Amino acid sequence: MSNISYLSTGRRKNAIARVKVSNGNGKIIINNKSIDEYFSGLDRLKKLALKPMTIWDGVKSYDFFINVCGGGVSGQAGAVSHSLARAILELNESSKSALRKEDLLTRDSRMVERKKPGRPKARKRFQFSKR
Repeated sequence: MSNISYLSTGRRKNAIARVKVSNGNGKIIINNKSIDEYFSGLDRLKKLALKPMTIWDGVKSYDFFINVCGGGVSGQAGAVSHSLARAILELNESSKSALRKEDLLTRDSRMVERKKPGRPKARKRFQFSKR
C-alpha cells in the first residue's frame, strides 16, 4: 500500500468500516480478502456495498483497502457502502449531489432496541394467563 490518499469511516448498526484509498487500478480489498470472496454467495449485499462505485467513473484509478469489524454481514455491507461514499466524496467533491440523491452519505442511525427486564426480548411479552 503506497501513497495513501484519504481515510474515511462508515457505520451501520454495530458495524464500522474504515477505508484507506491509494493510487491503483480499482481493486477493493475487505479484511485482506477480495470483495467477491468476502461477500461470496451474498450478491445482494455485495451490490449494496458497491453502490457508491457506480456514481463516479474515476474510481478505477484508485485501490480501496477496507477494514470492517462488528455487527453482521448486512450491517457490514451498509458500513462499507457508507465509507466508500465518504471516500468518493473526498476524492471528487463534484459527486456530492449524485451521492446525496442516492442517499449514500446519510448515516442510517437505526440500531437494535435493547432487551427490557421482565421480558423475553425488547418488545415481546411472556404469554398472559387469566387463570
